[in-house]
Amino acid sequence: MPRILLLLAIAAALYILYRRVRALPPHKRRAQYIKLGVGTAAAVILFLTLTGRMHWVGAALTGLLVAGRQLLPLVIRFFPMLASLGHKAATAGQARQSTVESALLRMHLDHDSGKLSGEVLSGPWKDWQLDELQRGQLEELLGYCQQEDSDSVQLLESYLQQRFPGETHFGAAGSTPPPSSHSGLSRTEALAVLGLGDDASDNDIVTAHRKLMQKLHPDRGGNHYLAAKVNEAKDVLLG
Repeated sequence: MPRILLLLAIAAALYILYRRVRALPPHKRRAQYIKLGVGTAAAVILFLTLTGRMHWVGAALTGLLVAGRQLLPLVIRFFPMLASLGHKAATAGQARQSTVESALLRMHLDHDSGKLSGEVLSGPWKDWQLDELQRGQLEELLGYCQQEDSDSVQLLESYLQQRFPGETHFGAAGSTPPPSSHSGLSRTEALAVLGLGDDASDNDIVTAHRKLMQKLHPDRGGNHYLAAKVNEAKDVLLG
């Protein structure tokens, strides 16, 4: 009887963890599934060990493997070269994109392709990437933005217009205009909008602005809101 209760307790705990992983945004599930798999293996080994069905040496070796996996991130930190390479790769990837942030959304524009992507910062779809959301979910998110923040509405509508070209209706508008949460760009935000680093020169700013406006200018089928943000970023940085 105690063994059955132990098995049921382990199964219940694993099921609860599985449900929690399923509730995460898709891009976060893989790593959690790996952790859940390791935890399941450890739970099975523990059960077999406590019931006398597995030799303690096998259990000890398995425990070392599990501990080794958990300690791997700490080991990597002792190799500055690897960390530096990772940082440079990430920086290089970010150098060709602009970032505009509102109270509810963070939107990215790829300079090469002109593709918009983003993630939800707050609300019912927090931590989800926009590309992971279906049409109905995006309309629910738009309705939430319409109630909370006008800047987020314009950012999301920019994304929707690109993802669903030719469509203009993405859900009913809010009964009252939502408040705007943005009172002006800081220098850091302006640099992010233009996709530049802290050491950007005036020439870099002008060049980045010109290239982005070629993609975003409303007269060329671009987006009014993002074009206005690019103009604002240039004004902030050049005074």
